[in-house]
Amino acid sequence: MSLEYHLLFIPRMVLQSSVLGFEAFACLFLFMAVFGFWLFPGGLAWAFCKVRAFKAIPGPPGYPLIGSLTVFTGSTRHRVLAKMAKSLKAEALMSFSVGLTRFVISSQPETAKEILNSSAFANRPANETAYELLFYRAMGFAPYGEYWRNLRRIAATHLFSPKRMAGSEVFRREVGLKMAEEIRSLMVEKGEVQMKNVLHFGSLNNVMMTVFGRCYEFGEGGEGHELEKLVREGYELLGLFNWNNHFPFLGWLDLQGLRKRCRILVSKVNAFVGKIIEEHRLKVKGDNFDTDCSGDFVDVLLAMENDHKLGDSDMIAVLWEMIFRGTDTVATLLEWVLARMVLHPEIQAKAQSEIDSAVAASRPVLGSDVPNLPYLQAIVKECLRVHPPGPLLSWARIAIHDVYVGENFIPAGTTAMVNMWAITHDEKVWSEPKLFRPERFMEEEVSIVGTDLRLAPFGSGRRVCPGRALGLASVQLWLAQLLQNFNWVPSEKSDVDLSECLKLSMEMKSPLVCRAVPRFV
Repeated sequence: MSLEYHLLFIPRMVLQSSVLGFEAFACLFLFMAVFGFWLFPGGLAWAFCKVRAFKAIPGPPGYPLIGSLTVFTGSTRHRVLAKMAKSLKAEALMSFSVGLTRFVISSQPETAKEILNSSAFANRPANETAYELLFYRAMGFAPYGEYWRNLRRIAATHLFSPKRMAGSEVFRREVGLKMAEEIRSLMVEKGEVQMKNVLHFGSLNNVMMTVFGRCYEFGEGGEGHELEKLVREGYELLGLFNWNNHFPFLGWLDLQGLRKRCRILVSKVNAFVGKIIEEHRLKVKGDNFDTDCSGDFVDVLLAMENDHKLGDSDMIAVLWEMIFRGTDTVATLLEWVLARMVLHPEIQAKAQSEIDSAVAASRPVLGSDVPNLPYLQAIVKECLRVHPPGPLLSWARIAIHDVYVGENFIPAGTTAMVNMWAITHDEKVWSEPKLFRPERFMEEEVSIVGTDLRLAPFGSGRRVCPGRALGLASVQLWLAQLLQNFNWVPSEKSDVDLSECLKLSMEMKSPLVCRAVPRFV
């Protein structure tokens, strides 16, 4: 072929090459732009908000689309988040994304206190599971406002008041004695005890007496067995990661089947609790009682006047939440404490010596003895530090409006969390944090009611746990009773495993199995 023939095609080839080059450049630009968003500190959800005009909060970019989702699918996310914050030197405040949800998390007492005590973070983020389980009408998830304040007022006055707590001390003591009897029976039958069920049933009955004015037997086929199944299903549902909270476009699919399970559970809860409310309604007709010291919490709610009166659906939500908040944390904490007693016989012996000195050997320990047991109280505090039941303070907060935390700009709609586990294991905050040493609380008085964020297992600020005093009183009394009655030693078949599993609370991955040897024959 002639040279002229080839020259005819040169311009077309150059033009095609130019077009291909432009397309490749455009694809590369788009690729870099998209990944530029994903690589933004905190991830995709942060890249799309107006915070880009402000100094970026340090945080991992996460994976495309899902962000740091993998953190929340594990059973030790408190440890993973603490490690991430430390590696980025972002203990004060770290940003990250899960799907379309923006998060900040603090692992430092000062910043944590600023978040928890700010009115800007008085609300809870949307939680589909909690909504389906009716908790949006109860104290834990109800929006900050007059309805929520009314619930807090009712609880503080009629459920958690000093007068009410003193009145329920006799039954708390009976629950502890009944647990001791159950432990003796199991030792005779099996030679060892799995403590999880014993503590769970005892704690559940304590709450049921306070809330419903009755206790239950948890054998097969009874009402107690039905109630226990409802509670366990609720625990599991609330402890599961719900994709719909962070990927709203998946909501209509219900891929995990959580919505269906919640609705089945709620229908059973409505029937169970509704029946109890109706029984109380018939009982109190024409009766007069002092709601401060007699009657249970159902009686109190039924006696509310006009503006403060709750409808039946709201009553069911409030009562149902009380069962959750009062059962899980107490039983979980006490299991951790007993595991530590098995592992640290010298600490156990010191606590028993204190009990023997403060309480006459001829009588059982009473709630009024607990103030005279400072070392026992220090043991509980140390366990709350090392094994906080809510390492991420259970439920997060959400920014109601734009706000600054320190020098960092936080846009409205951002979910804020506190990593209490990271704070209680920080060498800059606690001396030798990995050691279980109750003596640290004998050497220094540290408040655990939310004023000192070095140790605030019950939260702080407006959303602090309203039942913290009652829960603490139950744990301390039952621990004193169990230490007075038994020496706690390892099982001959298995060792104590302190591995953690974070569900609704931070549980022992392998439930405690040990031997309880009677101290007195």
